[in-house]
Amino acid sequence: MLQHDRQLKAIAKSLEKTISGELKKMLRNEREKYEEFWKAFGLQLKFGVYSDYGMNKDKLQDLLMFTSSKEHKLVTLDEYVTGMREDQKYIYYASGESVERIEQLPQTELVRDSGCEILYLTDNVDEFAIKTLMNYREKEFRSVSADDLGLETPEKKEELKAKEEESADMLKAIGEALDGKVSKVVLSQRLKSHPVCLTTEGEISLEMEKVINAMPTDQKISAQRVLEINPDHELFGKLKAVNDSGDKEKLGKYAKLLYSQALLIEGMSIDNPVEFSNLICELM
Repeated sequence: MLQHDRQLKAIAKSLEKTISGELKKMLRNEREKYEEFWKAFGLQLKFGVYSDYGMNKDKLQDLLMFTSSKEHKLVTLDEYVTGMREDQKYIYYASGESVERIEQLPQTELVRDSGCEILYLTDNVDEFAIKTLMNYREKEFRSVSADDLGLETPEKKEELKAKEEESADMLKAIGEALDGKVSKVVLSQRLKSHPVCLTTEGEISLEMEKVINAMPTDQKISAQRVLEINPDHELFGKLKAVNDSGDKEKLGKYAKLLYSQALLIEGMSIDNPVEFSNLICELM
């Protein structure tokens, strides 16, 4: 019986190696045919990376494809890394329900403006597979929502740090007004044109929170949310003016409005739509 089991495992391993080799050959020599295969079975390959604690990730990583921010074409991880800027540290990715939704996310602004390519993760399993891989060709994967994107100059970092120190009491007051909904409130170095966005601390992203909480289980999780405010947006000046006037109640209303706006941008529901509507009318 044990010998029979060993023989079956050897046959399975040989078949696995043969299939993997044939798929890589198809990817190299028949790109259109492989892309059709990917559209039909790519989800299963990504599940293969994530399942069994990542035991098969090294065998499957070269077969993976994701939609790229450049021309919206499917690219392999090898193609992404080959096309990276010389000074680029990370493989950037963004998660969302669709390419269209991802491109509207404020968090993508800094990476896009830097000229770096972004991988769009639109399937529920994508981010779990990427976190299982951790890196590819010694390049670490990094979400566009990560704290350090490796794109900010030391001067910009110092400038932002100084602004945060100046605004420390206001940021603290905004956080307190949100009553535990966010782990902290910070000034953003990634936002360009948008006033606000949500990011996360720790391993669980907002997209992963959505996926896990949609599963039929009683256990729910919550990502550690961070509210980021754009210090270069005109709204920041209004917040400072309200804070300087000592009107904590009004500042609290702005805090709730900004948080609700950030939730809606992420495609998440807000607790009290009526309150949100009333706040918009009151603060306009």
